[in-house]
Amino acid sequence: MDQQKTKHRRRLRRRHHVRKKITGTVERPRLTIFRSSKHIYAQLIDDVKGVTLASVSSQAEESLPYGGNKKAAGAVGKKVAQVAKEKGITKVAFDRGHYRYHGRIKALAEAAREGGLQF
Repeated sequence: MDQQKTKHRRRLRRRHHVRKKITGTVERPRLTIFRSSKHIYAQLIDDVKGVTLASVSSQAEESLPYGGNKKAAGAVGKKVAQVAKEKGITKVAFDRGHYRYHGRIKALAEAAREGGLQF
């Protein structure tokens, strides 16, 4: 099998393994992360209704010169915590997708916790 297809299937398997345990509700939405090489994105999702409650990205932050590092991930984490507080959300279910919990993902999670989100 093609190496790229194998890699993609492994990622999907890891993502499903993580996501089958996590569902977002109105009281406790799912905080999902997408990481590209240049930016990092975070969304608060209510899976019951199938709606995105809020979304924040390093691409939208004007104060960041580059969005593909831990500093940018920390800024996105603080911003998502701030937006969640404005909407009255304090608890979330953290969905790291198929990414390992280190580096930018860990920086975003820790910054969101410092901002007041509980997970």
